Amino acid sequence: MPTADEILGRTKPIWTPPGVTVIFVLGGPGAGKGTQCARLVSEYGFAHLSAGDLLREEQDRPGSQFGDLIRENIKNGVIVPMEVTIALLEAAMGRVMEGEGKRKFLIDGFPRKMDQALKFEEAVCPSAFTLFFDCPEDILLERLMKRGQTSGRSDDNAESIRKRFKTFVETSMPVVDFYEKQGKVVKIEATGSPDEVYETVKERLRERGVEAGN
Repeated sequence: MPTADEILGRTKPIWTPPGVTVIFVLGGPGAGKGTQCARLVSEYGFAHLSAGDLLREEQDRPGSQFGDLIRENIKNGVIVPMEVTIALLEAAMGRVMEGEGKRKFLIDGFPRKMDQALKFEEAVCPSAFTLFFDCPEDILLERLMKRGQTSGRSDDNAESIRKRFKTFVETSMPVVDFYEKQGKVVKIEATGSPDEVYETVKERLRERGVEAGN
């Protein structure tokens, strides 16, 4: 895994399109990003990397130098320093390319802030576009409280959910706005059922020239 200093010091991406395709996937907590990504992996052949899952795995990894930092940040609904998340994503992409041969990635729950977006594209790989799942806070809260009954996730409680949504609006929406001005956002209304949302996703991807099985 690259060190934080390597990420911060790099000024040229190690991968570029069309050899590697990166689609960012953003939306408030509970917007259904993971569910939709799983379907896209099955039908389109993407590799799915969840920034949140990678961080949770790292916090539990014995001997991790970042474990305590990640745990405290997640508990408080605060974004983990960008170089940590980017290093984990780069390492995961490399493992997928070497092990599975896949070179198309859905990066879920990232970038959460402008500095993450800019640094990832500068140091790792420019993105093709961002899939943005738009959903009101009251629906997200209802979904996550229900998920919290069975998920076992420490952040699936009302207080943490509200903190996470507030953080998303304040820090991630500027990222969406930034890419939207470049014509690089595919906005999906995520209030319907998973099946309804997925049909919309497939339609929007076709408009972008992304076909199933590619």
